[in-house]
Amino acid sequence: MVAAEISSLVFLFVVIVSKGLTSPLASKEAWNYVQVREGAHMFWWLYYADSQTPGYMDLPLVMWLQGGPGGSGTGFGNFEEIGPLNRDLKPRKTSWAQAANVLFVDNPVGTGFSYTDRPDGYATNVAMVASDMLELLKHFFTEKAEFQSVPFYIFSESYGGKMAAAISLELTKAIEQGTVKCRFAGVALGDSWISPLDSVMTWGPYLYTTSLLDDFGLANVSSAAEEVKRAVEQQQFQKATELWSMAETVVEQNTNGVNFYNILTQDPDRKSRSSVGEDFIVLQTRRHIHPLHSQSLSQLMNGPIRKKLGIIPQNVTWGGQAEDVFSYMAGDFMKPVVDVVDLLLNAGVNVTVYNGQLDLIVDTMGQEQWVKQLKWEGLPGFNKLRWTPLNDPDSPGVTGAFYKTYKNFAFYWILRAGHMIPSDQGPMALQMMKMITKQA
Repeated sequence: MVAAEISSLVFLFVVIVSKGLTSPLASKEAWNYVQVREGAHMFWWLYYADSQTPGYMDLPLVMWLQGGPGGSGTGFGNFEEIGPLNRDLKPRKTSWAQAANVLFVDNPVGTGFSYTDRPDGYATNVAMVASDMLELLKHFFTEKAEFQSVPFYIFSESYGGKMAAAISLELTKAIEQGTVKCRFAGVALGDSWISPLDSVMTWGPYLYTTSLLDDFGLANVSSAAEEVKRAVEQQQFQKATELWSMAETVVEQNTNGVNFYNILTQDPDRKSRSSVGEDFIVLQTRRHIHPLHSQSLSQLMNGPIRKKLGIIPQNVTWGGQAEDVFSYMAGDFMKPVVDVVDLLLNAGVNVTVYNGQLDLIVDTMGQEQWVKQLKWEGLPGFNKLRWTPLNDPDSPGVTGAFYKTYKNFAFYWILRAGHMIPSDQGPMALQMMKMITKQA
């Protein structure tokens, strides 16, 4: 299939007329499908950098991977976080496309507009996810050969970080073997599910120190976390995923429905209450997949965006296979990939970890725990460093983040942000991206 490629000026002119906007974004776009396996089709959408000086070839290429698994980068990441337009199709002031070429991929197969024709087309582990992505990247860098010489970064969020780590390792090998031609410059793991157990084990202490658990609640949450720990230690990962779901229920019961994505933001309409006998896959997709597929976003993606793209098969619905994606990955969900991060660091790959202060599901305490477990030879040097404050770009004199960087590893602590950092702190996220991609 020939890539669909147009100037977004035409589309945005329609948006401007219908929405009453005053100025268009004259950026170039491209999108296409890649068949990564028989019956397995992945969708990508590229925004060329919306910059005249420097030109797009002088700016990096950033690939964004959403979490879930089952969350759509072309949908949520694009219109809710870092794309040139927000969900209301109004220009986003903190769009990453002003400083990078941005590639959204609906990953794994079955996510967003990606789809499979057959039950065995879904990925069941991150190794399969990485293999599929390598096939897509091979096609992408062949089709868009001008990007082979542009610094290529992978940014990720949540479970997307777990996938990004595995993908980065396989990409590094593929580049060495000459099967993929690109200039891989680094991976950024945002609020990432790298060590699930470290996250779960620190939920109790984090909530307790932020006045969201009392002594009884701390005991209950800690007990539930210990059950998860036992299953992980026994390599019973499917059971661990189910117990993780139960632990979240215990958290909700003891915190009056805390928001796992931002502990200071509670929406009564989105409290996830489990029902007796409810399947944990159904419950977890309601907790963690449905929020990435709001009614308004689904209407946008399955309406005007689908029409704009023009290549979506008639039988494919954006987000229609998301629950299946999560279900097929359930046995792999609680497996850690700390060893993969170690391999990346030892291979000289630039690795950045960044985390939101108000995130619960992947709390910063848990992230720091697994970082301390790294066997990377540079870790002692990293640990000896003091962090450096960063001003909030929108509030001079107000601290927006802290960061440390040593050799090829960096860590950013983003303040006043939850799980979806670009949504909560867009200006700070944009500045961080520029720093990671060596533009600031």
